[in-house]
Amino acid sequence: MTDTKNIKQQNDPTDENKEGIDVKDNQNSMDRLSMAFETSARRWELIVYPSLFAFILLAAYGFYLIFSLAKDVHFLAKSVDSNMSLMSSSVRTMTDSVGQLSANVRTMAVSVDSMAQDVRTLEPMLTSMDAMEESMKAMTVSTHYIQRDMRGMNHNIRDVSRPMSMWNNFVPW
Repeated sequence: MTDTKNIKQQNDPTDENKEGIDVKDNQNSMDRLSMAFETSARRWELIVYPSLFAFILLAAYGFYLIFSLAKDVHFLAKSVDSNMSLMSSSVRTMTDSVGQLSANVRTMAVSVDSMAQDVRTLEPMLTSMDAMEESMKAMTVSTHYIQRDMRGMNHNIRDVSRPMSMWNNFVPW
């Protein structure tokens, strides 16, 4: 009997009732916790999933922008490279032209120095030419006087005498 008494004590309905209430209470608490967690999870799902979708869209758009920027920079680099090579050849040509220009200016400087020396050599000639100019003026004055005298002689010969008329046929003036 003691065994059955122990068993009965173990299966005491009051104990069973207390444990059943605790279990039911725990189960209700767990159900409420689970419902609260599900409600909270649904609220978070309403916020997190659209935010995650928006983040994925923004990340894809950002990738597109970076990709197009990289493509544009690549095109710009190629363009600058081709323009730089063209400009480099132009600068090289310009450098050659400036070198030739410098050589021509040096040649001109030598020629101008030579001309300056030639002009210095001409200075005594200029003095001789001044003297020659004075002599030409004197000769011009003398020729003028000769012309005047010849005209006077021509008039005198024609007008002097009649017997000279035959002589006038031979004289051209």
